[in-house]
Amino acid sequence: MAIVRRIFYKYAKCLGLIVLTTFFAQLFISISFFPSVHDNLLKRQGYTSLARNEADDVSARRQGPSVEDDEDLNSRPHNKVITQLRLEELDFKPTCEIKNREAISAIHRAKTQICKQQIVNKTCLIQNGNFYPKKLTNHCISKQKTYGYHLGCYLDEKKMRLLTSFYGNYANTNSPTFCLDICVQAGFPYAGVQYATECFCGENEPPATAKTSDVSCDMKCPGDSLQLCGGYFTMNVYETGLDKFLPQLPKNPGDEITSVQIVFLLTLNGRALRQVHRLINALYRTSHYFYIHVDKRQDYLHRKLLNLEKKFPNIKLAKKRYSTIWGGASLLKMLLSSMTDISQLGWKWDYVINLSESDFPIKSLEELEKFLSANKGFNFVKSHGREVQRFIKKQGLDKTFIECETHMWRVGERKLPQGIVVDGGSDWIALSPEFVSYVIGKHDELLTGLEVIFEHTLLPAESYFHTVLRNSHFCNTYVDNNLHVTNWKRKLGCKCQYKHVVDWCGCSPNDFKTEDWPRIQNTQSRQLFFARKFEPIINQEIITRVEKYIGYTDHYLINNLEAYWQNLYDIDDLTAPTDDTILTHAESIVRLNAKILSGEGCQIQTNEIIEVNIYKYADVYKGNLILHKALVQNKEVFLETWYKPKHHLDLNFENRNVDFIKVFKVSSEYDQKEMTFRNLGNVLGPLSEPVLLYQFSAQIDKTLGNLTVLWLDPAGMVADVNIIQKDENNLTNFIKPTIKQPFLPGIWKVGLFDQKKLIARTKFLITPLEYFSGKEISHREANLVHSGSQNSYKNVTFTKPIKFLPEQEEKNLLVEISNSNIKRIKGDLIEWIDSLNLEFYNVLGSCISNRNNDNVSCGNYKFQQCSLSEWSSYSPDPKGTIGKVDKSGRLKRI
Repeated sequence: MAIVRRIFYKYAKCLGLIVLTTFFAQLFISISFFPSVHDNLLKRQGYTSLARNEADDVSARRQGPSVEDDEDLNSRPHNKVITQLRLEELDFKPTCEIKNREAISAIHRAKTQICKQQIVNKTCLIQNGNFYPKKLTNHCISKQKTYGYHLGCYLDEKKMRLLTSFYGNYANTNSPTFCLDICVQAGFPYAGVQYATECFCGENEPPATAKTSDVSCDMKCPGDSLQLCGGYFTMNVYETGLDKFLPQLPKNPGDEITSVQIVFLLTLNGRALRQVHRLINALYRTSHYFYIHVDKRQDYLHRKLLNLEKKFPNIKLAKKRYSTIWGGASLLKMLLSSMTDISQLGWKWDYVINLSESDFPIKSLEELEKFLSANKGFNFVKSHGREVQRFIKKQGLDKTFIECETHMWRVGERKLPQGIVVDGGSDWIALSPEFVSYVIGKHDELLTGLEVIFEHTLLPAESYFHTVLRNSHFCNTYVDNNLHVTNWKRKLGCKCQYKHVVDWCGCSPNDFKTEDWPRIQNTQSRQLFFARKFEPIINQEIITRVEKYIGYTDHYLINNLEAYWQNLYDIDDLTAPTDDTILTHAESIVRLNAKILSGEGCQIQTNEIIEVNIYKYADVYKGNLILHKALVQNKEVFLETWYKPKHHLDLNFENRNVDFIKVFKVSSEYDQKEMTFRNLGNVLGPLSEPVLLYQFSAQIDKTLGNLTVLWLDPAGMVADVNIIQKDENNLTNFIKPTIKQPFLPGIWKVGLFDQKKLIARTKFLITPLEYFSGKEISHREANLVHSGSQNSYKNVTFTKPIKFLPEQEEKNLLVEISNSNIKRIKGDLIEWIDSLNLEFYNVLGSCISNRNNDNVSCGNYKFQQCSLSEWSSYSPDPKGTIGKVDKSGRLKRI
């Protein structure tokens, strides 16, 4: 009777599976051919449904970010499907026939022949099948357990599973070996196969009371018909050769004498020099060391920090610098190169801790010293804390990436080597000198194999050190704690904001703001010593509050505690693509200032622009500052000019209440994560990428339908049309117009409409360029850059006249003026630029910096010394300046 019941259950389960399979197949077909609300949302964000893309043959498959929110976005196609390599686009002959469509797409999207050839060569090596190691040696295996040892057949229960750590169903590939490899990869001691297709992993050995006769495990494996994969609620259980992994628990420090030396490995990017100084002030002791790597493209920051080497023997800057990108293989190369350099400096140290300009301590340095002193020899990393197979998929570890042209190109799938545990999580670490010596030393088989893998891995620094630790003799030094608290806000930080540099949908933590203060307070009793991210350009008050929290008592003595300056342009920088716009704009503002001063009887002659800085006070943007040379009364001095953009939001109150419109503004460098523009001065040129930011209050007029946005160029032509769907989830959002560069220079207008009734309008300036590649623009270059891209506009017609649009006569005049403006160069061009800036910016004042530090009168205008002007970048800023070493070995900033 029992046998009959078992047979009945088997066939009932099979029948149930068939019914479910049929149901889901029909459901999939309906979803594929009928668009959903989610499909429409993705389409607005630049994605279309998987079924539609496969039918139209327009995209290649993307997959998996590092967090849950973006799984759908990354699993959708994003690259144009090209089934065959177009050899005519290459100036070399490939060594093989490229078959993978993702590789073909990457080759054709790459801009340079060097990068194309690099992708081709690597893809050919991978296609040969010998590029990646198939198996690697794990040096952290068990002394009691043996890989593949069969423990027997065990009875399982639906509500009380034998192995509970992982479950997967593999209809075509399951076998004991297949399941063992999955469980080893995840670091579990036991693997089990059941019901032919099911694979289980677990940490604890099944109880002996559950063991049954081997004949009960009678189902053949789909991946190997010669082996058996359990049965109906019976499981073949195997040892993986690993012990149960338990991270080390660090000790809480006692009253012992602190004795620890730390190398702070600062990996810096951007232009936040004063915040870097503030970080060094907080961490500096003569007993510790600072090794600073500045991104190769950040000439300003590197040049300014070089002075520290001369002043402090325990501060060194990296000689070999890398151009790193988010998620790039170059990040890991940079870390390993820096650690190699550190090991050769002759420093004696107990820990290396990597930090960025966005990190800041949330406990005193003395507390960190005590903690690390009590835990020497441990290695601190933070694991992902999720199912390993899911982590691999979402992190893209099973894909091959190639970095070139400061881009991570995805070129296909790969299989990770057998035999090793895969781990990862955070790329912020604290490592012992013994482990670092192993990693940078003579490579064994494990390190050599991992080096090949991680050279072609997205986000390699987030997994490399973890994986080496788990598979090396250092596995018993692993502590699951990177000493950091990170301000993750997944819904804000996972906006695919890095897709321009990686073929992936990535996430990034948010900046701490004052409203996040409780998160920092909650770390008081935890073994956490740093937090990230902090950016004073976004919120400086939180940093000041943290300083007080960790023991600073000098705030009442500090001048300009609430002021912040950040550099935008420096004359000594290597030429950057945005410099033409900034320099053109800055010289125009300086000329406008000269005209204002001439009205006061003060005649000045402006020479070269030295610096442009952003100025904020109490976390409110106050304007930009231009430092420039000038002749005042025939003496060469430095003047700093303070100016600010005007506001141009115009609300139409004729028909309805429009108070619900809080923000309706165009600028560039929009940060989706922080929901703010980083181009605070709204300085835009023909090659900029304007973005419209709108913010509506919850009290939006309920009678309104969906809203329409019109973009009107300086010639009076409609350049783009956008629809804003009015709903609670769309009250704050941004629109990037689909207008090709270059943008036509002049005054652009943007209107917001409800059923062709104007609700609000704003305008923004696309400044013409006086300079091109750092030199005065030529007639040919002006024709090229200032001609706009009107032939790419959408062909939009309106059945009824809209007041926002110019009448035909006015439009004809605008077109004539625009065509004439394209031809302007030299003085004629300068006059046009100045007339435009006069409409969009207010000059607020000027100060002087001279050798005598005296105030200078010029006509009826009296220049104040910049050092005495609170707004000036010359104004004292102790918090953002490296202090002097006192007797205790600290930096005193007062």
